[in-house]
Amino acid sequence: MIGIEMSKSYEFEGNVKEIMEMQTFPSGFCKREFVVTDTDDRYPQDIKFSAIKNNCALLDSIRKGDTVRVTFSLRGNLYNGRYYTDLQMYKIEKMDVDGSTAEPIPQPADDFPVDDISDDDMPF
Repeated sequence: MIGIEMSKSYEFEGNVKEIMEMQTFPSGFCKREFVVTDTDDRYPQDIKFSAIKNNCALLDSIRKGDTVRVTFSLRGNLYNGRYYTDLQMYKIEKMDVDGSTAEPIPQPADDFPVDDISDDDMPF
């Protein structure tokens, strides 16, 4: 399920299907992608999210099979005549079976607002 939490912010709940290895680029930029499966739909969807910079560390306490609530923003850019869309996670919470938050995941010390993410930081 996707719902609006606040301006330019969305939430998605489901089970973690996969967590990829962190990618680090020569500029120092880092990115880590993960997939969450929507379990409330008749035809479950696998949705890929990305964590960038300091938010990559938020995935360290998440495991495959965990039920999570992902708070993210929609990002898009044009590169070589093609449009790309990215769902950038900036908060993730483990959920209990009853849908309540199981445990808070600490945010990075120098967390930045969603609007401070520049397209110049994107590796493509």
